[in-house]
Amino acid sequence: MLERLRGTVGIWTMTLDALAPHEATEAVAELDELGYGALWVPEAWGREAFSAAGLYLASSSRLVVATGIASIWGRDAVATANATRTLSGAYNQRFLLGLGVSHRPLVERLRGHDYHSPVAAMSSYLEALDAAPMVAAEKDEPVTRVIAALGPHMLGLASERAHGAHTYNTTPEHTARAREILGTSFLAVEQALVIGQSREEYLARAHTHLEFYTGLENYREHWRRLGFSDEDFVRGGSTRLCEAIVAHVNDDVSEVIASHVSAGADHVCLQILGGAGRDASTRAEWRDVAARLSL
Repeated sequence: MLERLRGTVGIWTMTLDALAPHEATEAVAELDELGYGALWVPEAWGREAFSAAGLYLASSSRLVVATGIASIWGRDAVATANATRTLSGAYNQRFLLGLGVSHRPLVERLRGHDYHSPVAAMSSYLEALDAAPMVAAEKDEPVTRVIAALGPHMLGLASERAHGAHTYNTTPEHTARAREILGTSFLAVEQALVIGQSREEYLARAHTHLEFYTGLENYREHWRRLGFSDEDFVRGGSTRLCEAIVAHVNDDVSEVIASHVSAGADHVCLQILGGAGRDASTRAEWRDVAARLSL
């Protein structure tokens, strides 16, 4: 399944949670028709990852649906493995499991777990995933998975115990570093961008996008490794951080994608940041980007 994603462009979005289920599935059907390789959806306060993936797989025929990411704190490894097998078996191996350790506030405040030793927690979870039994017709379906990884230890684990990594809020420089650690393992890179718009509107959307993430220590540590400092981590991020993490595209979207591909990405998933009424504007921009890329 990962081979069908190599060299393709996907969409990463959380906007579907704001739509009623029938509206969300209509949007996914359109993404399928537009020619994108994959749809990546997160799991936090919105829809549960596997039930959402089932909705989106049922409304598409070609699109890979990937969780970006499903939290390891959301369900035990047996539930995750067997949900993956069921979706994979039901939809021609078009489901990709993306797993992550999430972040302390989401794990402790939202879910009531104790957030500790992220790499060790993920390693133990992957071991349990490999050992998970299933007594059902789809028991032999592969549990293909990538893990959210930014630091060298988690990237190493992605190479050793998963089929690859999914990176987020990062740069082509980091993509090159990740490729060195991952070797030949699969690398899917998320890239946020604003299409068109004035510089003022671009920065407004970029600051709004980064407002939540600048409050999370995992991302601050990741950005420190890329040369940023605490002065860049004001809520919404400094202008320098915005310019590094959120691309401003006026004409050639392919240049943004190529910067990650040339650094070692196998697949790039675009998170297109809309403005007011972002759900409607984002769908229009999905069409625009598909046309620009001749998908």
